[in-house]
This record gives sequence, structure tokens and C-alpha cells, in this order.
Amino acid sequence: MKPRFHCLKLAALLLPLTVAPVIAASAESWRVVAVVDGDTLALEDGRQVRLAGIEAAKPPRHAAADDGRPWPLAKAATAALSELALGRVVTPRGAVLVDRHGRLLAHLLREDGLWLQAEMLARGHARVHTRPDARAFAAEMLATEGGARNAQRGLWRTRVYALRPADPDALARDRDSFQIVEGRVLRVTKTGGEAYLDFGADWRTDVTVHIARPAMRDFAKAGIDPLSYEGKRIRVRGWIGLRSGPMIEANHPEQIERLEGGAATAPPPPSPQPPRSAPAVRPPDTAPDAHPDAHLEEEDPE
Repeated sequence: MKPRFHCLKLAALLLPLTVAPVIAASAESWRVVAVVDGDTLALEDGRQVRLAGIEAAKPPRHAAADDGRPWPLAKAATAALSELALGRVVTPRGAVLVDRHGRLLAHLLREDGLWLQAEMLARGHARVHTRPDARAFAAEMLATEGGARNAQRGLWRTRVYALRPADPDALARDRDSFQIVEGRVLRVTKTGGEAYLDFGADWRTDVTVHIARPAMRDFAKAGIDPLSYEGKRIRVRGWIGLRSGPMIEANHPEQIERLEGGAATAPPPPSPQPPRSAPAVRPPDTAPDAHPDAHLEEEDPE
């Protein structure tokens, strides 16, 4: 087993695993009186609601509110959501949750039936970012995101949000950031109730997707055996951590999309590599510097 992350912020990894309380959905409608950012609204009753299942373009986490620097993608996302929702009446679609900040977490339909999440994705102002307790409508959202990406709309025109290949050196520079990664799974290992999807021959340095025991139950409920990913091209989205090589924790099945069913090169025969229970830690003082693009916006090229 690869040892624990030494550089991934554990809060970013663990908090999404916390199941949020559920408020039963009803015919209740809310009026939007303000737009906080590209995926957060303020309601007439004083509450805030976060658009479930997506993440809009935003300034980097460490950007000061008064630094005067423009963040065009974040500004465009906020403007788009304002156009779509400000002053409008919205109704929850499906269950309503409460996140760790006390905000409502919901899919929202406008009074005319427009689904806000789908529209923001279609315009290229957001990416799909589901969580274990907020996975509803993932297939529809992923299809809509794919259309915007293929058309190079909005954030998909920038290298900051571009799909990442499963290259260990490049992804190591993207550590501590949410990325969408594509590659062919060379080998799948199931051990101790967990699964590891390896994109290279040496799990100690290559890119890996880890499916922990609790998530394995959700994969089983979805009828997915992780072994079925072996030899297949997949797209996986999640936080990049360093656990020997770059690793993404897949804590629910919707994080992984199978791209096509072509066979890969046969997995190499067993080698004298140490078993996964043997630690293989990259010393913190030799870890590469953070990628300069991580969590940064980029000016639109036009």
C-alpha cells in the first residue's frame, strides 16, 4: 500500500467524505437576491445555496480580495450566474443537503424549467465536481460538460483547466489541485478490500487511482468491478496527492468515466518490486515545487 500523503491537504481529501445532512426536497421555491460567485447564490430568507455537483471557475485560494488583479474566468462565471438567476425564483431538483459551511447544497431549476447546473456547464463556466453524498444527475452533467469541452467554450479554452495526461512528472507539479486526468490503466490490483488502478509499470512512481474499502462498496452497488478498468482508457477527476507517485482518491464511481474498450498492452509479469504494504515515501524535501498553474486562472486567449 502506498504510504499516506505528505503534501496533500488532508482536509481537502477527507471533508468531501463526510456525509452532509439531508433536507427533504419539497415544492418549496426560493427567490435569489444575490450571486456570491459562479456557483453560490444568496436567497431572500438569508440563506446561501451552493450549486451541487459543479465547481465554477474561481480565483486561486490564496488570492487576496483586494489585490486588484482581474480573474476573467471567475468574473465571467459570476456574471453568467447573475444573468441566469438573479431576481429569479428557483426550486430544488431532488434532495437538498447542507454542506460543512452551513450552505444549502442543491440542484436548482428556474421557474421556467431551466436547470442552472446544466446551463453553467454548457456555457463552459464550470466543471463537474461530484461528491460521495451529492452524486445525483452525474451522467447528464458529464455529457453536458463534454459538449462544452469539445466546443472549447469558456474555461476549456485555457491550459489551466485542460485535461491532464496520466504523466507522473506533470501531475506531481499539479499536486493539491483538482484535475481531470486521462490515460490507459495498465494494471489493477485488489488487495485488502481496496483497489489500485496503475497507469504505469512501477506503482512506486507512476500515477495511481486508489479506491478505498468504503468506496468499493459503492462501486459494487453500481455493478462495477475495478478489475474491469484494466487495459481500458479512463477519465478520472479528483484531487492530486503524492503517495509515492501522483494519486487520486476515487471515493465514488462517478469520478471515473470509461472512454473506450480497446485493450492495452498486456500487464508486465510480476517483478521484484516490493508489495504495496511496503512504504515507498518520496521525502518531502525532494518533492517538486507546486505547478505554477495550480489553482490559477488564465486570461482568455481572445
